[in-house]
Amino acid sequence: MDYISLPDEQTRPLSFYLAMEEYVAEVYGSGFFVWQVDPTVIIGRNQDLETEVNLPFCLEHAVRVVRRKSGGGCVYADKGNLMVSFITPERGVDSVFPAFMRRLSAVLQSLGANAFVSGHNDVLVGGRKVSGSAFFVHPSSSIVHCTLMHSVDLDMLQNAITPPAAKLARHSVQSVRQRVANLTEFLPKLETGALKDALRAAFCSGERPLSAAELEAIEELEKSYDDPSFILGKAA
Repeated sequence: MDYISLPDEQTRPLSFYLAMEEYVAEVYGSGFFVWQVDPTVIIGRNQDLETEVNLPFCLEHAVRVVRRKSGGGCVYADKGNLMVSFITPERGVDSVFPAFMRRLSAVLQSLGANAFVSGHNDVLVGGRKVSGSAFFVHPSSSIVHCTLMHSVDLDMLQNAITPPAAKLARHSVQSVRQRVANLTEFLPKLETGALKDALRAAFCSGERPLSAAELEAIEELEKSYDDPSFILGKAA
């Protein structure tokens, strides 16, 4: 599998990377890349925005809100959260998802973390969640994307998202902050560059740089994610 690289290191909106996943799925059928964003809340395809997100807080603190096309829960991301995109032509959530989760957990284990897969889409270290994943079936490929909490601002996370109390109760915690942890809590010397390198080495054997024309095509796809009706959940 190739690592899909961009021509520069600039930070792009999260919606760009979701569109980039779709572009890679459609044009290449497979690929892998790691990315970071400025403070953003990402909600799942079927989630209610007002229930899951503290909109006044996000507006006051310039936290963007984006909806993805995969299912799953609400996530807060910033530069301390490494986002991972895995695109494969293999079909079937029951085979693709578990295999990806095992490989991701193995990368963390190789770095010294006592990581293991919990349920079907979380990776835990020390009994707390450091990574969550979601699955999206594209017409051409399967797309898995996940978070890796390296050094997320936990105060921002706590205030930006508002999961229902029943969801927290299922995990025997009173707040989302109790349930999650940064990898630096367990591996204080781990730098984001080393984590990116380990992920790339584990998943990729080559590299495919994107051209300027391809960036323009991705930006065109991005417009669907930035449509207010889609973000608010009023579009299919």
